Amino acid sequence: MLLKLYKTLLTFLYPLAISRYIDKRKKNGKEDLKRFNERLGKATLPRPKGKLIWMHGASVGESVSMLPLIHKLLELYPDIHIMVTTGTTTSAEIMAKRLPERAFHQYYPLEHPLYAARFVRHWKPNLALWFESEFWPAMLSTIKKRNIPIILVNGRISNKSFKRWQQFEFVIKEILDCFSLCLGQSDEDTYRLKVLGAKNTASLGNLKYAGLPLPIDQDKKAQMQKLFEGRTVWLVSSTHEDEETKIGRFLNDLGLKVPNLLTVMVPRHPHRGVEIKKKLEDDYHLKVALRSADEQITKDTNVYIADTIGELGIFYELINVVFIGGSLIAHGGQNFMEPSRYRDAVIVGPHMFNFTDAMNRAKRADAIIQVNDVLELIDMVEKLLTTPDLLEAKRSLAYNWATGEAKVLDGIVEKIKDYID
Repeated sequence: MLLKLYKTLLTFLYPLAISRYIDKRKKNGKEDLKRFNERLGKATLPRPKGKLIWMHGASVGESVSMLPLIHKLLELYPDIHIMVTTGTTTSAEIMAKRLPERAFHQYYPLEHPLYAARFVRHWKPNLALWFESEFWPAMLSTIKKRNIPIILVNGRISNKSFKRWQQFEFVIKEILDCFSLCLGQSDEDTYRLKVLGAKNTASLGNLKYAGLPLPIDQDKKAQMQKLFEGRTVWLVSSTHEDEETKIGRFLNDLGLKVPNLLTVMVPRHPHRGVEIKKKLEDDYHLKVALRSADEQITKDTNVYIADTIGELGIFYELINVVFIGGSLIAHGGQNFMEPSRYRDAVIVGPHMFNFTDAMNRAKRADAIIQVNDVLELIDMVEKLLTTPDLLEAKRSLAYNWATGEAKVLDGIVEKIKDYID
């Protein structure tokens, strides 16, 4: 009953408020205007013949975490196709580059009963896999109404979300009732899903532990390797606003202690590259080169900003000391497992609440270095770059842990196979 009421309200509210929000997103470049019809549930591709598995995730992190599962299922079932939906332009770009044959991307429809019905009617998926915590009631109830099984994969319920949903138990219970199976990414997530009303649950681990290697253009890698010659390089990866300036403030001092130092920065949102360069130059008088502008690294360059998409694998493979952003500020951190798989020594800040379970497991294996603030970060980077034995030990610990954790994929596949077969 509640979901019916929700869909009725959406229908009336859309012309009044939601359409204005969408217009604002279009104006700010957050929507793909060429493919906007997909956001209205209008397919731009024909439905492939045979079984179709639909995987949905909100953005980049969720869509990238799908890739090992996509490859495994396509390998096990030569006749199926997989459709991936996301809601952001960045994730669409990444999926266009990384999806294998028999897998394709569509934008996820806006939350509206008409668009949901139109989308499901065209694609007629045999199975829907929902990733992490993207609950859209209009779409979920539409899928359930057509008797299509839905599995929550890598389900995540943060402490904040858990407390909020407990105040609306009657709502979340009806939403979770749409799922045939809920797979939590940790024991804690699985417990919370069960408390909130999920009927069929299991805890098999975090799918992000099983990530595929990032794509690497070998020609670009060779070019970059040449540019790094003679420099001592460390990487500041997936940074958010303020983190670059927090670190930039101490780079001149670090450069006095570590000869020929070069700091490579990869912002989480590439469009911020120009803004970051200006701040570092104006505030700290650093020599900064911008990759998107094809600015070259010279002997005087202090910071190289790689404000591009799809090149992170190159830097993880070439650079042995990596700091993961989103962790010096209260964002909750970004994926620290990816560089671990490249045998890098990985450092994170104090705010890693997006990866609580993974952090606990990594800490037990001494596979991660966590610092309390930027001063500790700079001190640790100096130690790693000037102490070869320490660096080698930390690299080995990170790699051994990451490769061991990748076994979670097999358990998730076994659960999904029951619904495909």
